[in-house]
Amino acid sequence: MKTIKSMKSTDSPFELLLELDERARTHAAGLPAQEDIRDYWSGVGFTLHGRRYISPLDDVYEILHIPETITEIPGVYPWVKGVANVRGRLLPLIDLAGFFGFESRPVQTSEQRVLVIEQGDLYCGLVVDGVSGLQHFETETYNDSIPANVPESVRFCMAGSYRREVEFLVLSFRALAKSERFLQVSSGGTAGSAVA
Repeated sequence: MKTIKSMKSTDSPFELLLELDERARTHAAGLPAQEDIRDYWSGVGFTLHGRRYISPLDDVYEILHIPETITEIPGVYPWVKGVANVRGRLLPLIDLAGFFGFESRPVQTSEQRVLVIEQGDLYCGLVVDGVSGLQHFETETYNDSIPANVPESVRFCMAGSYRREVEFLVLSFRALAKSERFLQVSSGGTAGSAVA
Protein backbone atom coordinates (compact mmCIF):
# COMPACT_ATOMS: atom_id res chain seq x y z
CA MET A 1 0.00 0.00 0.00
CA LYS A 2 1.38 3.35 -1.03
CA THR A 3 1.61 6.03 1.58
CA ILE A 4 1.84 9.74 1.31
CA LYS A 5 5.43 10.91 1.35
CA SER A 6 6.68 11.43 4.81
CA MET A 7 5.64 14.73 6.21
CA LYS A 8 8.42 17.25 6.59
CA SER A 9 8.19 19.95 9.11
CA THR A 10 8.19 22.46 6.24
CA ASP A 11 5.10 20.90 4.52
CA SER A 12 1.95 22.76 5.34
CA PRO A 13 -1.43 21.00 5.57
CA PHE A 14 -2.44 22.86 2.41
CA GLU A 15 0.56 21.41 0.48
CA LEU A 16 -0.38 17.91 1.65
CA LEU A 17 -3.94 18.42 0.44
CA LEU A 18 -2.66 19.58 -2.95
CA GLU A 19 -0.51 16.44 -3.20
CA LEU A 20 -3.48 14.22 -2.29
CA ASP A 21 -5.62 15.99 -4.91
CA GLU A 22 -2.94 15.49 -7.58
CA ARG A 23 -2.63 11.77 -6.81
CA ALA A 24 -6.41 11.31 -6.80
CA ARG A 25 -6.74 12.97 -10.20
CA THR A 26 -3.87 10.93 -11.65
CA HIS A 27 -5.34 7.58 -10.60
CA ALA A 28 -9.05 8.35 -10.96
CA ALA A 29 -11.17 6.37 -13.42
CA GLY A 30 -12.78 8.36 -16.21
CA LEU A 31 -16.38 9.44 -15.94
CA PRO A 32 -18.98 7.42 -17.84
CA ALA A 33 -20.06 8.86 -21.17
CA GLN A 34 -22.86 11.36 -20.74
CA GLU A 35 -26.15 10.00 -22.00
CA ASP A 36 -28.56 12.11 -23.97
CA ILE A 37 -31.61 12.38 -21.68
CA ARG A 38 -34.88 12.89 -23.50
CA ASP A 39 -38.32 13.83 -22.22
CA TYR A 40 -41.26 11.60 -23.11
CA TRP A 41 -45.04 12.02 -23.18
CA SER A 42 -47.26 8.95 -22.73
CA GLY A 43 -50.81 8.21 -23.75
CA VAL A 44 -53.23 5.47 -24.78
CA GLY A 45 -53.17 4.75 -28.50
CA PHE A 46 -56.30 3.74 -30.40
CA THR A 47 -57.68 3.61 -33.93
CA LEU A 48 -60.88 5.15 -35.18
CA HIS A 49 -62.13 5.26 -38.76
CA GLY A 50 -58.71 4.29 -40.16
CA ARG A 51 -56.73 6.88 -38.19
CA ARG A 52 -54.36 6.61 -35.24
CA TYR A 53 -55.21 8.64 -32.17
CA ILE A 54 -53.66 9.07 -28.76
CA SER A 55 -55.32 10.26 -25.60
CA PRO A 56 -53.54 11.50 -22.47
CA LEU A 57 -52.98 8.67 -20.03
CA ASP A 58 -54.96 10.28 -17.23
CA ASP A 59 -57.99 10.80 -19.51
CA VAL A 60 -58.58 7.01 -19.71
CA TYR A 61 -59.96 5.31 -16.59
CA GLU A 62 -59.72 1.76 -17.97
CA ILE A 63 -59.83 -0.29 -21.19
CA LEU A 64 -62.42 -3.05 -21.64
CA HIS A 65 -63.49 -5.61 -24.20
CA ILE A 66 -66.98 -5.02 -25.58
CA PRO A 67 -69.41 -6.25 -22.88
CA GLU A 68 -71.36 -9.37 -23.83
CA THR A 69 -74.71 -7.85 -22.94
CA ILE A 70 -75.65 -4.34 -24.02
CA THR A 71 -79.14 -3.05 -23.24
CA GLU A 72 -80.48 -0.58 -25.78
CA ILE A 73 -81.96 2.73 -24.61
CA PRO A 74 -85.01 4.09 -26.46
CA GLY A 75 -85.16 7.72 -27.58
CA VAL A 76 -81.42 8.36 -27.86
CA TYR A 77 -79.16 9.14 -30.81
CA PRO A 78 -77.91 6.16 -32.83
CA TRP A 79 -74.36 6.71 -31.55
CA VAL A 80 -75.52 5.79 -28.04
CA LYS A 81 -75.29 2.00 -28.22
CA GLY A 82 -76.86 1.32 -24.82
CA VAL A 83 -75.74 0.49 -21.31
CA ALA A 84 -73.83 -2.45 -19.88
CA ASN A 85 -73.43 -3.68 -16.34
CA VAL A 86 -69.71 -3.52 -15.50
CA ARG A 87 -68.97 -4.87 -12.03
CA GLY A 88 -72.35 -3.67 -10.76
CA ARG A 89 -72.12 -0.23 -12.32
CA LEU A 90 -74.11 0.90 -15.38
CA LEU A 91 -71.78 1.98 -18.17
CA PRO A 92 -73.30 3.96 -21.07
CA LEU A 93 -71.62 2.94 -24.34
CA ILE A 94 -70.97 5.62 -26.96
CA ASP A 95 -69.93 4.76 -30.51
CA LEU A 96 -67.20 7.39 -30.89
CA ALA A 97 -67.05 7.06 -34.69
CA GLY A 98 -70.82 7.56 -34.90
CA PHE A 99 -70.67 10.59 -32.60
CA PHE A 100 -68.09 12.22 -34.88
CA GLY A 101 -70.28 11.49 -37.92
CA PHE A 102 -68.07 8.72 -39.33
CA GLU A 103 -69.46 5.47 -40.65
CA SER A 104 -69.69 3.23 -37.61
CA ARG A 105 -69.26 -0.52 -37.48
CA PRO A 106 -71.62 -2.78 -35.58
CA VAL A 107 -70.59 -3.10 -31.95
CA GLN A 108 -69.27 -6.54 -30.90
CA THR A 109 -66.38 -7.04 -33.34
CA SER A 110 -63.34 -8.73 -31.80
CA GLU A 111 -60.91 -5.83 -32.41
CA GLN A 112 -63.11 -3.16 -30.84
CA ARG A 113 -62.46 -1.94 -27.33
CA VAL A 114 -64.13 0.36 -24.83
CA LEU A 115 -62.14 3.28 -23.44
CA VAL A 116 -63.80 4.15 -20.14
CA ILE A 117 -63.69 7.78 -19.10
CA GLU A 118 -64.64 9.16 -15.72
CA GLN A 119 -64.62 12.95 -15.52
CA GLY A 120 -66.44 14.20 -12.43
CA ASP A 121 -70.02 12.87 -12.70
CA LEU A 122 -69.49 11.64 -16.24
CA TYR A 123 -68.87 7.91 -16.50
CA CYS A 124 -69.13 6.32 -19.93
CA GLY A 125 -67.43 3.97 -22.36
CA LEU A 126 -66.22 5.07 -25.78
CA VAL A 127 -66.27 2.30 -28.37
CA VAL A 128 -63.23 2.53 -30.67
CA ASP A 129 -62.04 0.31 -33.54
CA GLY A 130 -58.95 -0.93 -31.69
CA VAL A 131 -56.44 -0.09 -28.97
CA SER A 132 -52.66 -0.14 -29.44
CA GLY A 133 -51.96 0.28 -25.73
CA LEU A 134 -49.57 2.60 -23.96
CA GLN A 135 -47.55 4.73 -26.38
CA HIS A 136 -44.50 6.90 -25.61
CA PHE A 137 -43.37 9.86 -27.71
CA GLU A 138 -40.38 12.14 -27.46
CA THR A 139 -41.79 15.51 -26.48
CA GLU A 140 -39.84 17.19 -29.28
CA THR A 141 -42.01 15.33 -31.84
CA TYR A 142 -45.13 17.20 -30.68
CA ASN A 143 -46.86 19.46 -33.20
CA ASP A 144 -49.58 21.76 -31.82
CA SER A 145 -51.23 22.40 -35.19
CA ILE A 146 -54.17 20.29 -36.33
CA PRO A 147 -53.76 18.73 -39.80
CA ALA A 148 -56.02 20.24 -42.44
CA ASN A 149 -57.58 16.86 -43.29
CA VAL A 150 -59.03 16.37 -39.77
CA PRO A 151 -62.84 16.65 -40.04
CA GLU A 152 -64.52 19.64 -38.41
CA SER A 153 -66.57 17.34 -36.16
CA VAL A 154 -63.37 16.21 -34.38
CA ARG A 155 -61.45 19.50 -34.19
CA PHE A 156 -63.06 20.78 -30.98
CA CYS A 157 -61.36 18.06 -28.93
CA MET A 158 -58.05 17.84 -30.82
CA ALA A 159 -54.81 18.87 -29.11
CA GLY A 160 -52.16 18.53 -31.83
CA SER A 161 -50.21 15.41 -32.77
CA TYR A 162 -47.11 13.33 -32.09
CA ARG A 163 -45.02 11.53 -34.68
CA ARG A 164 -43.16 8.25 -34.38
CA GLU A 165 -42.91 6.61 -37.83
CA VAL A 166 -46.59 7.60 -38.27
CA GLU A 167 -48.68 10.46 -36.96
CA PHE A 168 -50.87 10.04 -33.85
CA LEU A 169 -53.54 12.71 -33.39
CA VAL A 170 -53.99 13.79 -29.78
CA LEU A 171 -57.66 13.58 -28.79
CA SER A 172 -58.64 15.11 -25.44
CA PHE A 173 -61.42 13.19 -23.71
CA ARG A 174 -61.61 16.04 -21.18
CA ALA A 175 -62.61 18.41 -23.99
CA LEU A 176 -65.04 15.78 -25.33
CA ALA A 177 -66.64 15.42 -21.88
CA LYS A 178 -67.30 19.19 -21.75
CA SER A 179 -69.08 19.21 -25.11
CA GLU A 180 -72.78 20.04 -24.82
CA ARG A 181 -73.51 17.89 -27.89
CA PHE A 182 -71.79 14.90 -26.31
CA LEU A 183 -73.72 15.29 -23.06
CA GLN A 184 -77.14 15.60 -24.73
CA VAL A 185 -77.87 12.07 -25.91
CA SER A 186 -81.65 12.25 -26.25
CA SER A 187 -82.99 12.47 -29.78
CA GLY A 188 -86.56 13.13 -28.66
CA GLY A 189 -86.25 16.73 -27.51
CA THR A 190 -85.93 16.09 -23.77
CA ALA A 191 -82.49 16.43 -22.29
CA GLY A 192 -80.82 13.11 -21.63
CA SER A 193 -77.29 12.68 -20.45
CA ALA A 194 -74.46 10.19 -20.84
CA VAL A 195 -73.87 10.52 -17.11
CA ALA A 196 -74.51 7.31 -15.21
